[in-house]
Amino acid sequence: MSRKTREKKMRLGANLKRSRRLPPLASIRTHRRLQMNLFKRDWRRTKLKLK
Repeated sequence: MSRKTREKKMRLGANLKRSRRLPPLASIRTHRRLQMNLFKRDWRRTKLKLK
């Protein structure tokens, strides 16, 4: 197993946070202006392109 650098770990964490689903309360509060998370990705199919 390879060791991750701190930077790569931070980038992975940031991308994980980005790909979370939109909270229902957010779509209600914005009167459905926010329909979906634009950063959403399927972790099975779409791989992260990390440098």
